[in-house]
This record gives sequence, C-alpha cells and structure tokens, in this order.
Amino acid sequence: MNRRTLLLGLSGAAVIAVAGGWIATRQGAGQTGFAVPAMAEDAPAADLLPDVPLGSPDAPVTLIEYASYTCPHCAHFHDEVFGALKRDYIDTGKVKFIHREVYFDKFGLWAGLIAQCGGTMKYYGIVDMIYGTQKDWIGDGKEQTISDNLRKIGLKAGLTNEQLDTCLKDQARAEAMVTTFQKHATDDQIEGTPTLIINGEKYSNMSYEELKKILDAKLAG
Repeated sequence: MNRRTLLLGLSGAAVIAVAGGWIATRQGAGQTGFAVPAMAEDAPAADLLPDVPLGSPDAPVTLIEYASYTCPHCAHFHDEVFGALKRDYIDTGKVKFIHREVYFDKFGLWAGLIAQCGGTMKYYGIVDMIYGTQKDWIGDGKEQTISDNLRKIGLKAGLTNEQLDTCLKDQARAEAMVTTFQKHATDDQIEGTPTLIINGEKYSNMSYEELKKILDAKLAG
C-alpha cells in the first residue's frame, strides 16, 4: 500500500469518536512517512499522557522509539532488534527505553487502546504480543476480524472482557492518545516509522549491529 491515512474520527468495533481531522501518510523507501497536523503544536502539556519507560531511570542513554502497530517495519524491528537491545542494554541498566505509539489508522489506535489497557505493568508485554503477531491479528483486514483478534490478545494478556470493553469505549483516553502522539511527533519532527531518538539525536530504522555501534559510542562518551 503506497498511501495510508490516520483516521481521527472513529466508529465501528472500538465504539469511540475522537476529535480532529485526517493525517495523510505515504510509504517511502523502507519506511512509512506521514505529515503531522499543525494543530498538535498547541496541545497543552497537561493533556499529554506520560511515557512508559523501560529500564533504569538512571541509565546514561535514553532511546525513544516512534512506532506504529500496523507498520511492518516496526514489527520487524521488534522481532529482529528489540530483543537483543533489551538483553544487552535495557536489562543491564545502560539504556532507558521509551515506546511512543504512532497511529496511521484506526486499527493502530485500537491496538494502542489494548496495549495501554493493562496499565504500565502489562504495557510492554502486550506491546510485544501485538508486534509479534501483527500479520495474524490484522488477518483479512476487516474491522470485525481485527477487533476480535485484538481482544484475543488482551484476554491472553490476562485482561477481562469487561476491562477490554471499558478501554475500547474510552473516548477521553483515545483523544488523549491522539493528542499525545501528535504533539510528540511534531516536536521531534518525526517523518516515518520506526524512528529512534537517542539522547536527543534522531535516527531512522536500522539493524541491531548499526544500533549497537551508536549506543556503544554514546556510552563511551
């Protein structure tokens, strides 16, 4: 697909409606690019959701990943890079990792609602499940298929149907998620996913070997 859009007005299985217009997107070489609305620049900081950090808060390197649950390159990054990154740098206290969700479409937003439904303790476990089974839960691309499959992920993660109903109908949360995405993506001038911000410097998608060289250089000072 060469062109994708982020639908800010949602309906259907998520039963939510969020304010705003459309974000036009395009797919480039090895990445999916998009334009962030200017209105996001004026979002008050008080309206933004907090990041969910993984790793030591005192780590000398902070790595922020901007990623979309419906982006194949993001799923590949988590399959091929994130595991080693976590083992070698996050779990050893060298890197603090932050995953920031990007919403190209309503399905990505639904996935985000599922990921955030379990709170900070379950967040990264559900994130891993969503990326690890991306092709399976997207399936035939139909709303009901995707809704049902995302529910199955939530249930497998230990959430109840009642919890999932509440999360998927949470209009205020959905609005806050979109506002937070727009504000951060505008501030960091994000043009595609996955994009990495390492101690304030922006990098595009890369292999683990390339990332390791950058992290080692940052750690060496």
